[in-house]
Amino acid sequence: MVLQLRPEAEASDDEFAAILRKGGLGADQVLRIRLDREGLPSGLDLDTFSGVIVGGGPGCVSDSEDAKSPVEKRIEAAVMGLMPEITARDVPFMGCCYGIGILAHHLGAEVSKRRYGEPVGATTCRLTEAGRADPLLAGLPGTFRAFVGHKEAVQDLPPGCVHLLASDPCPFQMIRHGRNVYATQFHPEADSAGFELRIRIYKDRGYFPPETAADLVAMCRAEDVHVPETILDRFVARYARD
Repeated sequence: MVLQLRPEAEASDDEFAAILRKGGLGADQVLRIRLDREGLPSGLDLDTFSGVIVGGGPGCVSDSEDAKSPVEKRIEAAVMGLMPEITARDVPFMGCCYGIGILAHHLGAEVSKRRYGEPVGATTCRLTEAGRADPLLAGLPGTFRAFVGHKEAVQDLPPGCVHLLASDPCPFQMIRHGRNVYATQFHPEADSAGFELRIRIYKDRGYFPPETAADLVAMCRAEDVHVPETILDRFVARYARD
């Protein structure tokens, strides 16, 4: 099951295509739910699915309720409503970007704009000792580049979580709860073309001065970002059922 949060159709479609492509999935293997347009199915049974992937989006968990639009409130409530069962039963989960905020907030950790926000672009992630032993990360380079762009971040390691990846600007780039519940601050599905599209779509959403969009696009095109997609591919390979 792929839960998407982006109200912008072009960004949502591109993200979904990237998740399928980078995860080695066919559209017929996935239930895609655009939470900006629809709610979760009535009587949803997580046992029906081999795993849950949550995409990114422009919303912030830490925004005040007054600052959130009705759509953002509905999206957040839907995803948060799944987290008690996911963490209690250790249901395979990959939360990308927004997903780390949802997981951390559910577990009682601080998610805020106080520290660790990162500008749009690429950052260097590095494996922790626990990360080198994790099945999704074992054998990957000790450091690699990944695309980021977020206003809020997890401020401390959430209770019950293992710290897998760090960066200098933002220490919590990837965490794991239990054995099967993962979340990343970076975008494991994103490549230069996909990030260029998001720069164009979100240039007026406060992530960067709009007049710098062309420079950001040039920077992204110059980056060699390919390791993060391996993590998504390994997640699907590890949990997908025939």
